[in-house]
Amino acid sequence: MRIAISTLGTRGDVQPYVALALGLMRRGHEVQLAAPEQFAGFVAGHGVAFAALPGDFLALLDTPEGKAAVAGGQGFSAGFKLLKHVRPLMRQLLDREWQAARDFAPDLLVYHPKSIATPHLAERLGIPTVLASPLPGFTPTAAFPSPLLPFASLGALNRLSHQLAIRGGAVLFSRVLRTWRRETLELSERGSGAGPRLTLYAYSPHVVPVPRDWGRDVAVTGYWFLDAPDWQPAPGLSSFLAAGDKPVYVGFGSMPGLNPVQLGNDVIAALARLGRRGVLATGGGALQIKQAPDHIHVIDAAPHDRLLSLTSAAVHHGGAGTTASALRAGIPMVICPFLGDQPFWGRRATTLGVAGRQLERKTLNADSLAAAIGDTAEAGMQQRAAQLGALVRTEDGVGTAVARIEALMGH
Repeated sequence: MRIAISTLGTRGDVQPYVALALGLMRRGHEVQLAAPEQFAGFVAGHGVAFAALPGDFLALLDTPEGKAAVAGGQGFSAGFKLLKHVRPLMRQLLDREWQAARDFAPDLLVYHPKSIATPHLAERLGIPTVLASPLPGFTPTAAFPSPLLPFASLGALNRLSHQLAIRGGAVLFSRVLRTWRRETLELSERGSGAGPRLTLYAYSPHVVPVPRDWGRDVAVTGYWFLDAPDWQPAPGLSSFLAAGDKPVYVGFGSMPGLNPVQLGNDVIAALARLGRRGVLATGGGALQIKQAPDHIHVIDAAPHDRLLSLTSAAVHHGGAGTTASALRAGIPMVICPFLGDQPFWGRRATTLGVAGRQLERKTLNADSLAAAIGDTAEAGMQQRAAQLGALVRTEDGVGTAVARIEALMGH
């Protein structure tokens, strides 16, 4: 079977789909992964056929406009603030997604919710789709509101709120979609309205329980981890890890730097007050360390599946991938969300008792950070994190997803 996967976003929006692609390839399927051009080396390095999509959207985060939007926003408001910059880029993205799908000639399209082109491509090609998401929110439920919204519950409005995620992209970009359908796909301006044949959610049911009002065409598979079993820490990191107690991991993934030097200073001061050691990952630029004292070791990045199991706690942004890795490692967390679905994962970690209350990025300082990190030493939180980690480690998310896809297609 020929399967085309399309995804958009940061590293956390790409890495799980590489894991899924490899799982499908191990079963003998031919797979192409379309993703922002910045990930060409990462995807191809795992032996997965790659189709480059425009990287302008991802690059926006590192522009002054992008940083300002992230600094002033919460949840998905940063994305709305960037709409005027995004709209002019949409036609090129739609065209590139069409080219990638047309050239590969797939039997099935698997897509991230951000790929609003995919349902239209499936209509043009006459093939089924599978919606694959690292977070819930694309299947209506009364159990919880859309993760796009900063509320733990909206009561009777929970189910209705999910329409925001399901229809939001099509509404925001309706004009360019209509023109593109007519001019490029040679279809009528209005879509067929057909939904995915199957929806896969790539997270653990122990983290977000499966709602009772979801049908059999929806599966919560467990996380899609992309492990790096051959990774070994560099000599400096290895020596630091061996020189004392397990350190605290601090990293904010692909998030841009808003005031990276101040954040770095706050982290160093917070850990010093507690007498704790720290491994700080500078990643996308949110952290910047001018000079690391003895209790701090600075890295650019490292595979979370290997590094987090060597640490005592994780301070991070609440990205779906980082949260998943910390959960699997069985360590407590401190979450300081920047944007998107990060507040949702922060709320889930707090509800599960593996993290304290989320930190507000705008008011974060050494005092609040020290208090939050100190809470991770509490025996109950450590026990709950260890128990949840043991459950997550029993799951085979990729294997479950592949089995569901094969069953859908009669393989």
